[in-house]
Order: sequence, then structure tokens, then C-alpha cells
Amino acid sequence: MEQKNNPLHGKTLEAILTELQARYGWDGLAIRISINCFKENPSIKSSLKFLRRTPWAREKLEALYLHSTKR
Repeated sequence: MEQKNNPLHGKTLEAILTELQARYGWDGLAIRISINCFKENPSIKSSLKFLRRTPWAREKLEALYLHSTKR
């Protein structure tokens, strides 16, 4: 089943997070998605660990990514 219309297809969570962090910074991410891993001592590694085990937070990150790519 092809997913050529799915902008998340082929993107890893790390790639999405890295791109959004480069665009908005940690403070910008914390404003857009209010989770502590973006507010307190943020890092890619700790944020990935949290996002991988917290489906609602991952969904918010993916939604932000989709919204930001439509601009």
C-alpha cells in the first residue's frame, strides 16, 4: 500500500523532532506543545524517549509538523 500523499511517510520521529526544534527552538516547542520535556532541560534524546512512550504527545508533535509543512 503506497502512502505518497502521507507527509509523515518515511519520516522518523527523530527527524520530525529535529526539524521542528530547528524551526521553533525548545522555547517555541514548549509554547506550542506544553510538555515538560520541552521545558525542563530539553534534549533530543530525552524528548524522543518521552514521545515514544506517550502517544498523545507524539500525536501533537506530528500534528504540529503537518501544520508547519502546509505553510
